[in-house]
Amino acid sequence: MDLIISLVINGLATGMLIFLLAAGLTLIFGLMDVLNFAHGGLFVWGAYTGIFSYAYTGSFIVGIVVAILTGLVFGFIMEKLIITPVYGNHVQQILITLGFMLVLQEMIKVFFGPNVVAVKVPEYLAGSWQVGDIIIIKYRIFIIIFGFIVFGLFHYILTRTKVGLIVRAGVMNKDMVQALGINIKRIFLFVFMTGAALAAVAGVLMAPYSGSIYAELGMEYAILAFIVVVIGGMGSFQGSLFAAILVGLAGSFMAYYVPYLSLAVNMILMAVVLIFRPQGLFQAAKG
Repeated sequence: MDLIISLVINGLATGMLIFLLAAGLTLIFGLMDVLNFAHGGLFVWGAYTGIFSYAYTGSFIVGIVVAILTGLVFGFIMEKLIITPVYGNHVQQILITLGFMLVLQEMIKVFFGPNVVAVKVPEYLAGSWQVGDIIIIKYRIFIIIFGFIVFGLFHYILTRTKVGLIVRAGVMNKDMVQALGINIKRIFLFVFMTGAALAAVAGVLMAPYSGSIYAELGMEYAILAFIVVVIGGMGSFQGSLFAAILVGLAGSFMAYYVPYLSLAVNMILMAVVLIFRPQGLFQAAKG
């Protein structure tokens, strides 16, 4: 039983990190119908700028704030210069964002160097609690709580506020929202910047969790994020949370019980979902 609880905690922590990254993709696709393959680049830039700021100031909170600002800035630049010219064309979106992903990856090496950077957990989040025979790592609990807070906050915004109403209306009928005098392009920009900030936060939180960061990390996590979005349902915020937890738990248990399947389990999950429920486990936001 102790082992099961430990594996569940590990899986939930991993799942929450993936959720923060996938949530941005879900928001962007749900409203804007944009396939952003550069999302992993925003993730790794958030990790590097946040961790270097944390190392310089000694404050992990400052690192998180810097990561958020980095995501917002890159999100603004991307939406204006990269995404706007290719609205409505998925093939061009894939090509141009994948190309920009590679550019962001190489820029990391230029500004921060090509070497792996070791990262330590902040002192006040380091260590663990022991409950009976169960060892509970503090930082993993922090990530789980942080992830659920983000989900609750965005769920409230999307379902209980005027901004959320406009966003949901834009998902269903962009032309009608525009006809009502609402600047849908500004809403698009806001959503894209928010999604980019979520990716950057996921990056800076992931760094102490994994213990190191490197330029190619964004591509690895971006693949997991896309798997989560497909499993949960393209455009479904709740679906992304459920799918991220499912992927995190599956990876945790497989890594312990069937290690040789730990890398393949996510692809297997996605294949099964696509076969029996192509639209994803949850109704997509566009539905």
